[in-house]
Amino acid sequence: MDATATTPNGDDAPPARVDLRAEFNEVGIGEVLDQLDRELIGLKPVKTRIREIAALLLVERLRKRMGLATGNPTLHMSFTGNPGTGKTTVALRIASILHKLGFVRRGHVVSVTRDELVGQYIGHTAPKTKEVLKKAMGGVLFIDEAYYLYRPENERDYGQEAIEILLQVMENQRDDLVVILAGYADRMEKFFQSNPGFRSRIAHHIDFPDYTDGELLTIAEGMLSEQNYHFAPEAKAAFERYIGIRKTQPLFANARSIRNALDRIRLRQANRLIADLDRSLSAEDLMTIEAGDVLASRVFGKEDGRDR
Repeated sequence: MDATATTPNGDDAPPARVDLRAEFNEVGIGEVLDQLDRELIGLKPVKTRIREIAALLLVERLRKRMGLATGNPTLHMSFTGNPGTGKTTVALRIASILHKLGFVRRGHVVSVTRDELVGQYIGHTAPKTKEVLKKAMGGVLFIDEAYYLYRPENERDYGQEAIEILLQVMENQRDDLVVILAGYADRMEKFFQSNPGFRSRIAHHIDFPDYTDGELLTIAEGMLSEQNYHFAPEAKAAFERYIGIRKTQPLFANARSIRNALDRIRLRQANRLIADLDRSLSAEDLMTIEAGDVLASRVFGKEDGRDR
């Protein structure tokens, strides 16, 4: 990297040139982006957008050093998509990128819902909202299911007070706080229509697609591997069937539902193993998920007559 020039009066002048690769390596955002790739299966459009934002921030950092920047870019974001698609994980990595590049002081994430922001009686909301904002300053405030802040059908609802405080802080203290609003895409669109002040302050809208069946299977195998389990071949085929059926049922939450399913499968495996206390077990026995552990799920009830 070129050394900073010095003027005759001793003041540091902006560098004439910078070594882009050296700067990229120095701040360490490549490590964060690689971590995001490892942590999340699929989500190519999301990862592409995060890399684009990281590139913008790196360039802004260089512009500051050269005296070209006139202020921080607006960084508030909206994450839309169904549950279990990695929104919280991406928020954590975004916070790390912002911190490494000097756009937030601390790089932590404070995750809240309506309950942490809106009070139950007059005079309760402002202190709650301001306390959350105080904790989040210097980092990222992640508001999940943000549309629940706005309940126009209830005249006594205090969500509007929290919204007004948030809008003020998002505008006046955007150099010290990044707000991410998250939720279902259709509900977030209605929320923005009802609260245009939010839309005007959001610079980046990122949509999180549902995982494909193959991606969900890969996620499941990764989760099992982390805990030293694996599917037997027949169990893997059974779990592929499980995914196809479960995705059509209500309240499916992508990776979150897969994690819950694996917890129940491990429970059934454990009960199968201890059913015969006189047998000896190998490490392979303790690690292997068999087809029966999967097929005992109630998800298969209508398909093969079972309901357990």
